[in-house]
Amino acid sequence: MHEMALTESLVALVEEAASETGFHQARTVVVEIGTLSAVDPEAIRFCFDAVSRGTVAEGARLEIRLIPGSGWCLGCGKMVPLTERFGACPDCGGSHVQMCAGDELRLKEVEIG
Repeated sequence: MHEMALTESLVALVEEAASETGFHQARTVVVEIGTLSAVDPEAIRFCFDAVSRGTVAEGARLEIRLIPGSGWCLGCGKMVPLTERFGACPDCGGSHVQMCAGDELRLKEVEIG
């Protein structure tokens, strides 16, 4: 399960922010996950409890924001929604769509308390 390693990296980022700014406890950790990222949000949630034990993130509420897929269709010349990687344009059916959103995994913010 690669989500364990991803969650370890997210908690490490929170720990790094704590050492840089001097806070001792995270209250909320906000993570953005793209719907096309091949990351299971529920697995991240499950791993977060285990990985955060003994860290400044222990006991913090994990807020996961899902980012929908979207891309720029070269045929239409416009932004279109995507429901799969390398999917066809839902408007013109063209296959030249450059993904612009939906593959993120980002630590967005940490609320401290």
